[in-house]
Amino acid sequence: MKLVVGLGNPGRKYQATRHNAGFWWVERLAHSAGAGLRVEARFQGRVGRLPAPHAETWLLLPETFMNHSGRSVLALASFYRIAPQDILVVHDELDLPPGSARLKKGGGAGGHNGLADVATQLGSKDFWRLRFGIGHPGTRDDVIDYVLCAPRAEERIEIEGAMERSLELWPLIVESKMETAMHKLHTKGPAA
Repeated sequence: MKLVVGLGNPGRKYQATRHNAGFWWVERLAHSAGAGLRVEARFQGRVGRLPAPHAETWLLLPETFMNHSGRSVLALASFYRIAPQDILVVHDELDLPPGSARLKKGGGAGGHNGLADVATQLGSKDFWRLRFGIGHPGTRDDVIDYVLCAPRAEERIEIEGAMERSLELWPLIVESKMETAMHKLHTKGPAA
């Protein structure tokens, strides 16, 4: 992986919301790897670089708000000539229960505006996704309020557990051993 993107919304107001699960994961990865994240205006986001031996891997948290995440992703990917298949986008997933994490390549956006914008801007759906289940509110009309609220305490514990399990697989992911990472991730924790 040459680029790891966490999807979310910038600012304190959104920091603890379900829709920021992608930010949470990338911030944890940066912290555990000792990589700082700083605002880079030309990439419209907070950017970091992993230390050696993975110094070719960039971390990105778009500051463009969720629905325009692709602008930030395209800016960094174009500048460093990173192909879609070398990009991992980390995001929340309504269709998975809290505590679930799934890794996959390609596919549709499933109504996720951030993912849709990344695919549109890159001109490709052929990037990797690490999806963290946040559960579904039950009706479509409730989705916006649901994703823009903080998870209940028990849900947050489940989501954080899934994040910890997936971070253990980072050495496989960064080396693009995705099939092995998928098998290990998908056979741990709650079934979905």
